[in-house]
Amino acid sequence: MNAIFAVVFLLSALLFLLFDPNGFLSALLSGAQKSAVLALSLLFVYCVWLGFFKVMEQSGLSAKLSRRVYPLAKKLFRSSDQDALLLASENLSANFLGLPGAPTPLGIRAAEKFCAAKNDYAADMLFVLNATSLQLLPTTVIALRLAAGSAAPADIFLPTLISTLFSTLLGALLVRLTAKRRKK
Repeated sequence: MNAIFAVVFLLSALLFLLFDPNGFLSALLSGAQKSAVLALSLLFVYCVWLGFFKVMEQSGLSAKLSRRVYPLAKKLFRSSDQDALLLASENLSANFLGLPGAPTPLGIRAAEKFCAAKNDYAADMLFVLNATSLQLLPTTVIALRLAAGSAAPADIFLPTLISTLFSTLLGALLVRLTAKRRKK
């Protein structure tokens, strides 16, 4: 993938130099400045939300939320491994709250436990639920829209909720259907 991006960048730079040699350097520097501003904006958003998640963990709010999700997780993942289910529940809770970066280590540990127990179905379901990521608060996208100068960055709240709900339900259904076919 890096090779493809490198080729695209080099071809674009070559064409830019051929057709507008005077504008090349200013466009390059302007793009670099915009990417640095965007990266810093995302860094700050990640820091705030990861700090928020740490406070949630230390206050016990994260554990309470994951206990509420636990019965659903038990049905979704068809597992009896309590540690893996708790990790998966915390992962789903963090994804639902749109906490960027926080669900990843939880999901990795849960997937490792599911794989160690040879529960491919649970690992597949966890992967799909993370990929579709039902989100109540799309914090990263709101931050990107804010950094890009959007007049109403939170306008995507309802469309994001509806689309992630649909993709999550469809993904979970497809995992269930394909798991039944693999057993036959």
